Amino acid sequence: MSESPIEAKIALVGNPNTGKTTLFNALTGQNQKVGNYTGATVSRKSGTFRTPHGHLFELIDLPGAYSLEANSPDEEITRDVLLGAQEGEPKPDLVLCVLDACHLERHLYLLLQVIDLGYPVVAALNKIDSAEAQGLRIDPTALSEDFGVPFVPISATSERGLTSLKHALRHPFPPAPGLTSVPDLEAETEDSLQKTRFEFIHRAVEAGLQRPDESSLALTDRLDAHALHPFKGWLIFSGLMLTVFWSIFKFAGIPMDLIDGAFGWLGDTVSGAIGEGDFQSLIVDGVIAGVGGVLIFLPQIILLFFFISLLESSGYMARAAYLMDGIMNKVGLSGKSFLPLLSGYACAIPGIMATRTIPNAKERLATILILPWTSCTARLPVYVLIIPLIFAGAFNQGLALFGIYALGTLTALIAAKILKPRLGKTEAPQFLLELPPYQKPQWGHVLHQVWDRAFAFIKKAGTVILGLSIILWFLNTYPKSDSDDPAVQQAHSFNGQIGQAIEPIVSPLGWDDRMGTAMMASFAAREVFRSSLAISYATDEEDEEGLRGQLTNSTRADGSALYTPLVGLSIIVFFIYALQCLPTTVVVRRETGSWKWALAQLLGMTLFAYLAALLVYQGGKLLGYS
Repeated sequence: MSESPIEAKIALVGNPNTGKTTLFNALTGQNQKVGNYTGATVSRKSGTFRTPHGHLFELIDLPGAYSLEANSPDEEITRDVLLGAQEGEPKPDLVLCVLDACHLERHLYLLLQVIDLGYPVVAALNKIDSAEAQGLRIDPTALSEDFGVPFVPISATSERGLTSLKHALRHPFPPAPGLTSVPDLEAETEDSLQKTRFEFIHRAVEAGLQRPDESSLALTDRLDAHALHPFKGWLIFSGLMLTVFWSIFKFAGIPMDLIDGAFGWLGDTVSGAIGEGDFQSLIVDGVIAGVGGVLIFLPQIILLFFFISLLESSGYMARAAYLMDGIMNKVGLSGKSFLPLLSGYACAIPGIMATRTIPNAKERLATILILPWTSCTARLPVYVLIIPLIFAGAFNQGLALFGIYALGTLTALIAAKILKPRLGKTEAPQFLLELPPYQKPQWGHVLHQVWDRAFAFIKKAGTVILGLSIILWFLNTYPKSDSDDPAVQQAHSFNGQIGQAIEPIVSPLGWDDRMGTAMMASFAAREVFRSSLAISYATDEEDEEGLRGQLTNSTRADGSALYTPLVGLSIIVFFIYALQCLPTTVVVRRETGSWKWALAQLLGMTLFAYLAALLVYQGGKLLGYS
């Protein structure tokens, strides 16, 4: 039986952060294709879905846009597709416009522009559950009468209202006449048309939206009097961040011990089932230990993402963006750069891609170039391995981790201040931000976000990290030496030979050859630094305390301690500043369209990291520290 033909091609449009991609995934499921638009670096996502009666539609997820007056690469693609000017992309048959029900008035301007293009349009009022939790009451019927298009309340996260949305897409209203044809709303110039649009939106929202009661707004105002205060606001922000980092060390211990025990048991079981030899070593020391050595950090990464999602869901993260905007203006950036930089704490790659929403090209480039100095979660396994070697107690360790993130962020902002004027003269950045009312966290959304991040980490551990761990095992196992001494075998192996070759370069940092090879391996994935050390020191990778014990007891040729607090600081400083992520370099090249910027960033950050670590170690020695 042949597949039924596609009845209509639907363009999915909306402002950034409306939940548009979540809706796309909820509708299309696994029926998705990803490519690039012809002649552009912007990704093209498409998928198919069926209505309850079996009708087949194609859905094109267009990049987020604030308006069709394009000010960024993403907005240009969206505009061109809707105008039929995008090469290789036919015009859609109708448009599904996603609106954030929590910030309805701000998102209706794009809807009016799309309506004026003459398409049949369906408006999806996404996050309706969040709006209701905030005390907002929306009348879809009143809005439909004013705008001439169906408004369908939905929640893409919980899939509420998707059946009604599919029905509306199957039976859309005829193409709306557009705002300029509505009686008494005609405009002669573009400026007056824009003014007319905003007046129309304001009147429509007044009729179709009932806002929270005064007591709810009063509570938000009272809280903001503290959260947005120029002094108390920063104290609150710092206190929250310290609590997050303290919790990472305080509460992750028990689940980490459980993971440690599980992989230890698995290694012992497999060792007993497989006879001694290289195959047993490959499976136990390469595969099981390689995955376990990274997954042991999963509880700490889950905690970090849990607290970040909690702050976003409660409405506090918008306040943090407001506080940061004041600082960013002083370094030539705006609050638009804050959200990509915030994404960088999870992973630099989506953070760099998020800069597409920055309309100013120079600000976008500056943000891309400094973004890897926001410490991503791939660095976390390195930090939590080394910090306990220097600091005792969960509070001191949390304070140290907070200092690490603060140092990277501060350096990034200083670099932006120096770099931005050298990229060319630009207009002063502007940033408009709507502060939502405080609300109870949406636990379903928070848990969904945490699961997505955790699954991405597990997937990386089971693919990239696993493969690199096996390669490291091979490099440390061959060629074989005649001695049974692990230290002799390590020195004789490929890994040892590489380490001896680069030791003159890393020894001024206080490092030995094994640390040098671990650093080199981490350029493919930072988490491998720990796996490489564990293999080099013949320690079970999932045995966190055992590895720290090996590092603490290691000595130099003269009998002095190798891993001193000063050496630990040198390692941490290097990892704060070194880019050490080749996939990030590839994405930077794609987003900037130039290998010059990508390679300059990679080499520049590596050199800066080396010099910073050198300054810490040699400066510390001159001051009498060890």
